Amino acid sequence: MPNYLILTEKPSAAANFVKALGGKNGQFDTFTYTITNLRGHVMTLKDPEEMVSEDLKKQYKSWLIKHLPWNLNDFNWARTYIRQRNLRTGKVASTKQLVDDLKKEAANGYDAIVIATDTDPSGEGELLAWEALEAIKWRGQVLRANFMDESVKGIQTSMQHLRDVSDKNQDGEYIKGESRNRWDFASMQLTRIATTAAKKQGFKVVAREGRLKSVIVWQIYAQLEAIKRYVKKPYFEVKFKDLAGHIFGRITPEGDVIPWRFDSKAVAQQDLLQYHESAVTNERYQTRTQAPGKLLDLAGLAAILAPRGFSAKEVLSTYQKMYEAQVVSYPRTEDKTVTPEQFNELLPKIDQIAQVVHVDTALLTHRQPRATHVKNQGAHGANRPGENVPTDLATLTKFGASAQAIYEVLAKNYLAMLAEDYVYDHVTANLTDYPIFKTAYNVPVQLNFKAVYDSQRAIKVDDDDETAVMGQLGPTAQPYLYEGANKKPQAPSTKWIMAFLEKHNVGTGATRVSTLSDMSRGTKAMIKETRGKLTLTETGNVSAVMVKGTWIASPKITKRLFEMMDQVGRFEMTMPKLLDSVTQVVVHDMPIMVANAEQLETLLGQPKIKPKRPVSEKTTGQFKGEEITFAKEWSGHVFTDEELTKLLNGAEISFEAKSKRGKLYTATGTMAKQTYKGRTFYGFKLKPKPKK
Repeated sequence: MPNYLILTEKPSAAANFVKALGGKNGQFDTFTYTITNLRGHVMTLKDPEEMVSEDLKKQYKSWLIKHLPWNLNDFNWARTYIRQRNLRTGKVASTKQLVDDLKKEAANGYDAIVIATDTDPSGEGELLAWEALEAIKWRGQVLRANFMDESVKGIQTSMQHLRDVSDKNQDGEYIKGESRNRWDFASMQLTRIATTAAKKQGFKVVAREGRLKSVIVWQIYAQLEAIKRYVKKPYFEVKFKDLAGHIFGRITPEGDVIPWRFDSKAVAQQDLLQYHESAVTNERYQTRTQAPGKLLDLAGLAAILAPRGFSAKEVLSTYQKMYEAQVVSYPRTEDKTVTPEQFNELLPKIDQIAQVVHVDTALLTHRQPRATHVKNQGAHGANRPGENVPTDLATLTKFGASAQAIYEVLAKNYLAMLAEDYVYDHVTANLTDYPIFKTAYNVPVQLNFKAVYDSQRAIKVDDDDETAVMGQLGPTAQPYLYEGANKKPQAPSTKWIMAFLEKHNVGTGATRVSTLSDMSRGTKAMIKETRGKLTLTETGNVSAVMVKGTWIASPKITKRLFEMMDQVGRFEMTMPKLLDSVTQVVVHDMPIMVANAEQLETLLGQPKIKPKRPVSEKTTGQFKGEEITFAKEWSGHVFTDEELTKLLNGAEISFEAKSKRGKLYTATGTMAKQTYKGRTFYGFKLKPKPKK
């Protein structure tokens, strides 16, 4: 009986495998096993200068534009351990220990290692597993468990259908993930170009550029500029209105010139004199139906929740935790439909889910698969509720601030598919004396799925009021002067940018959300997301100006890059050919970025001068037999000679100090060796307050 080491992506996944297989080790199906886990990526590509020969190191370390573009054939694409700083303690941790532990475990005579990382559309799960296997120099058999979710059934099914992927170069998902990883690494050149050129103009920011970041930041910048340039231009035209308020107007022709629309109110009033009250005629009612909207992806979900104050980062983080608990389905899916099997698995839980989100089950009468929503294709299936149904929404708060909202929207969106079509009367009419003046509106007959959830309306970007005027048509309509204006560009929002990326088919929903989250994170953030409204930071503005007219900011080019990466995964394109496209983009965009840099001050104004932090005066002395250097002041208090002597002797001192909020207090402490952001130093250390 073969003995397998099952390698999961993270501790939470390992726990789900333990639950599904009956223990951390044991026997399942026709093999024995032991379960272990990674913690995401454990290896990363080395810095450029560390992947080339000695004579090229200086060139590849340099950010000077004259050394670009790189010759990617110079790289050996070697990896190293990941080192990350703990923001709270300042200590740097490495993944080396985790890799060493895996290597030690793998030496226990296993017949094969089973890759049980996420089946990710980008190949990420495959890549991070192979990074670990290469790091421990595993040369034995490698099997792949592809699971659609981390449910007991999903895991067990995947372990009964293992694939041999021992030759990683024949593993399409690995090739796809590795090619994407190398492409993104090589695109670092664009960040170097943009940053170097901007700094020459006095803008000292790191202008992060990338295949989706640049598209997003440019679109936001362009939209904000369009709003700045907007000038309201009123216009006037004749329309008719009946007693109930139904509007009769002429169909606007294509083109800029509309003969019956006037810039001058006086001229329009003259035109109004040509018209008189007219009877309403040709009143027609046509009963129509509308099917439920499509199932939401992660981008649509984030767009809906953003106005409620939930950022992309919050939604992404909380959704992942909910997935690990099987409360919702796999987050990083490309699917927008579910398979018949997935539909049937969730069907027995429908009434239970409806009760949690307060949906009337009497509305859920369409419990047969809809051809528009259920198809014999796909993998993970669209985002939807998971197999573990909560007892109520309040129990979800442990996952994060947005958990209740995530589940409510996902559940209602899925349940809407099980309601009947919306039924409405489409009403049309025109005027007897002026037949070209027409009206059209809809009258609801049966809300059906719209009484559950209307995803189309939820993700709609336009703010236009769609409220239909009710009441009896006619019998006559009076002419009046209508005043309108050219439409003001909409303020950039999460919903707006997600709709743009969806329209141009750029990236998966999960990729869009994770990129937006990354762009708004940390001190080098490019955007600010406030209740769904998007603005740019100084870094974002510089990054945007730098990519005007470039390929890297083109949605068309970016879409093609995603397509090419998929082709590599299907062995329809080689990795070298894909990577050639990086060089083509760099060669094309470099002169454009250099020229754009010269426009930075004109477009953005003078660069901000960042105040230099005052440097504390240092002093030296003997402390515990060692000569040390330390600051002569602490929190604005300059130590007296007597205090310095006590500190060096290890004695405790006290003095009046002021907190960051300006509150006076007595600071008590001693000299101590300390660490901050990985740097060791000596200085005064405040004695913690005694616990009450």
